[in-house]
Amino acid sequence: MDFFLNYPDFDYSKTYVASQTGVSRITIENIWTKLVKDQILVKNRRMGRAELYKLNMANPISKKLLKIDYELSTAYAGTPSRKIALEKATS
Repeated sequence: MDFFLNYPDFDYSKTYVASQTGVSRITIENIWTKLVKDQILVKNRRMGRAELYKLNMANPISKKLLKIDYELSTAYAGTPSRKIALEKATS
């Protein structure tokens, strides 16, 4: 899910997502089936034999996940890194 939350405007094949996330295609298959069934991922188009899927931006779960992802990212970006905090604490 994190992969699709980072790139919500693009569509991808299962094989590509597996290669980019370091998860085997077999492992992705079970998760993918549930995400499609719940309409979190939707088939967007076909390229050759590959089916390409993208995040369903109309799905309320997808919207909430995007919001949480954004809030976590901005909260983390707004705080100093652990290294800087550690340097200040030991100075």
